[in-house]
Amino acid sequence: MKDGMEVLVLLDVEALEDKEKFEKHVKREGFIVVEEEEFVYTAKSSTTMFSTKAYILEVFKKGLQKTNFESANLVFLLNETPYPPYYYDKTINEFELVEENKEA
Repeated sequence: MKDGMEVLVLLDVEALEDKEKFEKHVKREGFIVVEEEEFVYTAKSSTTMFSTKAYILEVFKKGLQKTNFESANLVFLLNETPYPPYYYDKTINEFELVEENKEA
C-alpha cells in the first residue's frame, strides 16, 4: 500500500447554524475541504477500512454536535468504493445506516 487509503466524504446537511465551527472541527481531525464544493471533504487514512469508517462517523457526529442543524445525511467513499448512506438520528445523537427499501 503506498501512502494510505483515499477518503471522500459528502455531507448533506439542512440548516447548519455554524458552518465555520463545524469545518474547523473536521479540519482539526484531518479532513480537507474540497474547494468549490459544499460539504465535501477528503482525507487519507492509514488504518483499516473498518477503523476509517468508524472514525469518519465519529468526527462528523462530533462536528455536528458542536452546532445546531435540522438534519444530516452522510455518504463516503474509501478508495473509490462507495459505502451505504447514513442519516443522523437526533433521538440518539448517532449516525445510523439508511435502511434500504423501508417501505417494502
